[in-house]
Amino acid sequence: MVKRDTSVTDFAVAPRKPRQEPQVGQSVSSKAAPATPEVVVPDKAANMQPTDIDAGATNPQADVGPNQQSGKLISADEDVRRERTTTRALRQEASRLRLQDLKQTKARESKHFVNCPLDFETKQRLARAAVENEIKMTVIIKTAIDQYLRDNGY
Repeated sequence: MVKRDTSVTDFAVAPRKPRQEPQVGQSVSSKAAPATPEVVVPDKAANMQPTDIDAGATNPQADVGPNQQSGKLISADEDVRRERTTTRALRQEASRLRLQDLKQTKARESKHFVNCPLDFETKQRLARAAVENEIKMTVIIKTAIDQYLRDNGY
């Protein structure tokens, strides 16, 4: 299945009902209230870029410092918001890179496998030694092979 880029224009949207403004002599009653609530946008928020809105909305509680009020989650200062967003992005990128490096190191260490058939008694002795010493069987096998190769000059 092919993924397709979708946008807002791909979806049908119903047209809004026109608002009826009250005449000069009429009073506004609760029945004549507009169907859609009016949203008041501060001047600074109207000039924000879409990336600022998305980045600030991800987890606003994560960056509340000890010297800030807990009731004020989103700062009105654009520089503070940009700094928080940048700091959060750098932190996420650094942790993503650390995880990627860890996975690559683990994959490099365990790339070279040796398939070795063992008879039943040897396998049981190996399993018992691993349980008694609380280590993995592969550690015992690696150590034994390494010891054998060192003793024979390899």
